[in-house]
Amino acid sequence: MEETPLHWSQHKEKAAGYWQIKLLLILFRLFPVFILRVIAFPVGFFYFLFSKRARIESGRFLQKAAPFVEESKTAKRCRSPFGPLRHIVSFSLTLVEKIQSWGGKFKFKNIHFQDDDVEELIRELENGKGVFLITSHLGNIDLLRGLARLNRTGVSRKTPMIAVIDTKISDNFSRMLKELNPQSSFDILNAAEIGPHTAIMLEDQLASGTMMTIAGDRTAANSGGKGKKLMIPFLGEDAPFSSGIFYLAVLMKAPVYFVFALRRGDLSMKPEYDMHVHKSTLSFECSRKERLAQSSLLANSFASLLENYCKKNPFQWYNFYDFWAKEV
Repeated sequence: MEETPLHWSQHKEKAAGYWQIKLLLILFRLFPVFILRVIAFPVGFFYFLFSKRARIESGRFLQKAAPFVEESKTAKRCRSPFGPLRHIVSFSLTLVEKIQSWGGKFKFKNIHFQDDDVEELIRELENGKGVFLITSHLGNIDLLRGLARLNRTGVSRKTPMIAVIDTKISDNFSRMLKELNPQSSFDILNAAEIGPHTAIMLEDQLASGTMMTIAGDRTAANSGGKGKKLMIPFLGEDAPFSSGIFYLAVLMKAPVYFVFALRRGDLSMKPEYDMHVHKSTLSFECSRKERLAQSSLLANSFASLLENYCKKNPFQWYNFYDFWAKEV
């Protein structure tokens, strides 16, 4: 019998591979990074064997994505019974690069910016403007966070950064980040603590040139009622997106960018990434009545981009839970 879908927060990091991160962190201190990439393959295989839920959720997503995948060879891999193994090993390799970036050992030259809105983003940061970045669990956005913390973004000034995450759910990962980078805790804001006073503080921070990041592809752990979710078409079926994330972006009145860091080769031993940057064209100088409508448009823009990149890179989608579940 198929297991009942859970909200992502109920997995308590098991599907996100907490023990993988801990093991890789220990190995990171002992071996060269190349050795870690080699080790990531058996670690991913072991996790594939012993995490039934990861296999189920990976298979669920890959089967749903397969009809929309643009490249026939990749679509065939999605339908294969070994698709979840490829998916999980890909995640293990990405974990190595997450830790590598936070530990200051990821080379900036291995990130390839595209001919998109990145120049405008850099220009705004150079001019001291704050920006609101909406990211996802597709690819490896921790590259950007880690490089920003170490002032390796290509921007001449040191850019303050705030990462908004659910620290209750991600507490173990946050603790390990502090081991790699003791100052990282100063940049992390618990999403559950955002209220009127916090919003004012964030608005002030953005006005003073801070870069703020938040993942747009997860609903809040306490989202509860339907009014706090936006049901948006995504890979052939309506999926829940958090209205609060996009409403917060509108409320901040700062330039909004969608950012995706995608690996060149799911299982490649050479860590090369393409960084895609898209600026929202929406105006956030609007009345209170218009904010909800603007936040809905912003969410739909994000979902459309996320879907487009998922079609091209299905094995880099690292949300190991039923993203489309209506009852959670």
